[in-house]
Amino acid sequence: MTRSELLELIANRENSGMEFKRDDIRPEQLAKEVVALANFQGGRVLLGVDDDGTIAGVQRANLEHWVMDTVFGRYVHPMIIPFYAEVQVDEQHRVAVITVSQGATKPYVVRSQDREDIYIRVGSTSRLATREQQARLYAVGGMLHAELLPVSGSGLADLSLDRLKDYLSTSVGDKILPASDEEWRDRLCGLGFMVEREDGPAICTIAGLVLFGHAPRRLLHQAGVRWMAFKGKDKSYEALDDRLIDGPMAALRKASAGGGSVIVENGLLENLVEAMRPFVSEEAAEVDASMRRERCWVYPVEALREAIVNALAHRDWTRYEEIEIARYADRLEVLSPGALQNSMTVEKMVAGQRSARNPLIVEVLRDYGYVDARGMGVRNKIIPLLLEHNGTEPGFTATEDHLRLVLRSGRVNAEAHG
Repeated sequence: MTRSELLELIANRENSGMEFKRDDIRPEQLAKEVVALANFQGGRVLLGVDDDGTIAGVQRANLEHWVMDTVFGRYVHPMIIPFYAEVQVDEQHRVAVITVSQGATKPYVVRSQDREDIYIRVGSTSRLATREQQARLYAVGGMLHAELLPVSGSGLADLSLDRLKDYLSTSVGDKILPASDEEWRDRLCGLGFMVEREDGPAICTIAGLVLFGHAPRRLLHQAGVRWMAFKGKDKSYEALDDRLIDGPMAALRKASAGGGSVIVENGLLENLVEAMRPFVSEEAAEVDASMRRERCWVYPVEALREAIVNALAHRDWTRYEEIEIARYADRLEVLSPGALQNSMTVEKMVAGQRSARNPLIVEVLRDYGYVDARGMGVRNKIIPLLLEHNGTEPGFTATEDHLRLVLRSGRVNAEAHG
């Protein structure tokens, strides 16, 4: 880093990715700032700069050794390897720049006095994480699979045994199905769809309820999908459709004469596609040889299905919002709650890198054929199908709160339809 670059950073003041500290700070205080940055999106700590931006310079002897060995080596866990540099500002002052990347093994903690404290960055300050924020960090870091959390008030009666029998016999290959409620609970606990408790019968996990529950939203309010269609290009225009779609992700199947299986009762995906159909497709102007009007899709149907399945499979269950899908005159947006987990980025996702937030849900959806066998639906389906269909590319935006996917209709002067 050059002197001019450093001075520009200081002039821009403290923010969510920049912290100023004097070098006489206590090691646990510096560790607090480092941990908060690593638990957020990374950033820099400038040692030798006062809060108001005054350059005091570093005075501590062997500062680099103290930072690397004492602060990072003893107080910050898991291990973080920062980039350390010192910049000479003038003949009397130099500033140490500690650069920390966003951590891939969140949450990071400060170990001090037999305690482990988790800090997060809120604006230009570092604060102790709340229980909810801690849960999200554990989920993002892959240390907590929220899909396996119990759903209070649920029980075996909330699950569709018909769907479970179909899944166990068709996908798992069970030859002998459970014969009693107790056997069902034992089997489903072993699969992760229910969980034992000491004070009564087993209860459903999030995964079990959203995959096979009769009405998941009755007990889990963030389940299901909010579907909306608007006449114009934003939500201020008239809503043509606005509803919450609930139901189990798994469809009910039965064996067909040809040896495969057919759907006899829709799952959440099929019901959602049916609700969307009038707003993302239209009948052709001319009839075909069978005197029927062929239905043309504004977006490739397989890309639509893949976008919806990805949102269902990878959403963050520690967030209390539903998946939101909205059709506008010129685009379709899919909003999936939660940040990308670990060190996943949009670029890595588009390149084909995989990181399942909810591995049990993904596994079951793959058994049903909803999920791409290689787990590369974004790269192998959404992108090429949209390019082939209308020459546009999907847009992805990742924040700490959600992942937004935008599919463009490809129409130069998009008009509302449906």
